[in-house]
Amino acid sequence: MTTKPAVYDLRSALELLKTLPGEYVETDTEVDPHAELSGVYRYVGAGGTCLRPTKKNGPAMVFHKIKGFSDISVAIGLNGSRKRVGEFLNCDPRKLGFLLKDSVKHAIAPVEIDAENAVCQEVIHLASDADFDLRKLLPAPTNTEEDAGPYITMGLCYASDPDTRESDITIHRLCVQSKDELTMWLTPGRHIDAFRMKAESAGQPLPISISIGVDPAIEVAACFEPPTTPLGFNELSIAGALRGHPVEMVQCKTINEKAIAHAEIVIEGELLPDVRMQEDINTQTGKAMPEFPGYTGEAKAAIPVIKVKAVTHRHNPIWRTTIGPGEEHVNMAGIPTEASILDLVDRAMPGKLLNVFAHSAGGGKLLAVMQFKKAAAVDEGCQRQAALLAFSAFPELKHVILVDEDVDIFDSDDVLWAMQTRYQGDVDTVFIPGVRCHPLDPSQVPEYSPSILQEGMSCKTIFDCTVPFHLKAHFERSKFMDVEVKRFLPDFE
Repeated sequence: MTTKPAVYDLRSALELLKTLPGEYVETDTEVDPHAELSGVYRYVGAGGTCLRPTKKNGPAMVFHKIKGFSDISVAIGLNGSRKRVGEFLNCDPRKLGFLLKDSVKHAIAPVEIDAENAVCQEVIHLASDADFDLRKLLPAPTNTEEDAGPYITMGLCYASDPDTRESDITIHRLCVQSKDELTMWLTPGRHIDAFRMKAESAGQPLPISISIGVDPAIEVAACFEPPTTPLGFNELSIAGALRGHPVEMVQCKTINEKAIAHAEIVIEGELLPDVRMQEDINTQTGKAMPEFPGYTGEAKAAIPVIKVKAVTHRHNPIWRTTIGPGEEHVNMAGIPTEASILDLVDRAMPGKLLNVFAHSAGGGKLLAVMQFKKAAAVDEGCQRQAALLAFSAFPELKHVILVDEDVDIFDSDDVLWAMQTRYQGDVDTVFIPGVRCHPLDPSQVPEYSPSILQEGMSCKTIFDCTVPFHLKAHFERSKFMDVEVKRFLPDFE
C-alpha cells in the first residue's frame, strides 16, 4: 500500500496532489502575470462565481515560466475543490465543517523557532538595497486587464496588538503600488484593522508580515471570523489543531513581528500611521480586482499603506495566488463559516442541525444551506431559530435555505428540488431588513431598495424549504432498492 504524503507546507501539498488523479496540472509555457495567468486558470478550474465558461472542481495548476521573472513558479487553485481540501486535512469533504469546529476547541498555539531552521529566510532582500523593487522581485498577477494593479491575493497578514501583543492572521487585498509600497484594504471589523487603529492613535506604525505559500491548513484556518474567533484569538492555533502540532514562526529580519517559518515568501513591512493612498493611483481604472461575489470591486479612494522593509524567501520560491471569485475562495471562507454555524446552533439545540454548506453561489459567505431534522412536533419552528442563530454566528451571511434530512445540501439540484416542492413563498419566507452584511455585495445600496438606508445594509432572508412536521408523511421520497453497485461496476465511485 502506498503511503499518503504528509502535508506540512506548500511543496508537500503539491506533492500530494501529484499522486491524486486529475487534481494537478503544470505547464512550462511562458505566461504573463498581467491578466493572462488568471485568464488561463479561469477556464482550467476557477469555478465559484466566475464568469462562465469556467470549470468547477478543476485541478490545481502550477506555472513554471513567468514572463519577466526567473527561478520562481506560481501555484493557483490548491483549495479550489472541497475534495482537495479534504485530502489536505485527511477528512471526508462533507465533514470539514465539523473538523474545523472541533479544531477551534482544541487549539494549539504557534511556537517560535531559530532563524537557521526557517526556510522562508534562505534568501534576503532589504528595501535599503539599491536594486530593491517589489515589482521585479514578485510576480503578483492582475486578475483582469482593468485591475488597479498587481495584487497579492494569498498573503497571510500577521500583526499584533501594540499593547497586549495578542496576534491575528488574515488574508487581505494587497495592491503593489511602487517598489516598496503596498495598499491594504481592510473590511470593517477585522482584527488587524483594530491593531492598526490603536497604533495609529499613538502615532506609531504597525509592524506586519505577509507570508505567501504556506500549508493549506493555515490558509483555511486564517479565514475564521468573529464571533467564533474573538479579538485576541490567534487563528494559527486552529491550524495547529488541524495538524496536531504547533505552527512554527520565526522572528522577522527588519521588524518586530513574526512570520510563518515554512512560507515560500515573506514580505516584512509597517502599516504607516495617517498615510492613505488611492488604490488605483497607477492605473486610474476605477476598479480594484474581481471579488468573491463575481463582480470587480471599486478602487478605494484612500486606504492604508504598508511600507515594505524586506522580502525573504526560499530558494526557487513558489508564488501563491488565487482568483477572487473562484471556488478556492468558497472553500477557504466557507468551511470556517460552516464551522461557526455548526458550533453556535449545536450549543443552542444539540443534535438538530445535521450539516451546513456555505454555498459556492454566495462565495462561501452570502448563502448557507442548512440541513435540519425535525424529530417531533415541538421541533416545528426550531429550524427558523437555527437560521437566526446562523446569522449571529456569521454576520456577513445574507441568505439561508433550510432543508430536511433527506436532502443532499451539497447537490444544488436537490436543494432546488426541495424549494420547488416544499416551499410556498408567502408562508415560508422570512425577511429581516435593515441589517449589516458584507460590503462587497453590489445590491446593498439605497438605489436598489427603499429599505436600504445606507450602503452595506441588506435584507437577510430565510427560505424555509422544510416540510411542516404534521405533513411529513405526505412528502416521503420514492424509495429504491439498496444494492451493491460494485457487484455490477467494480470501478464505480
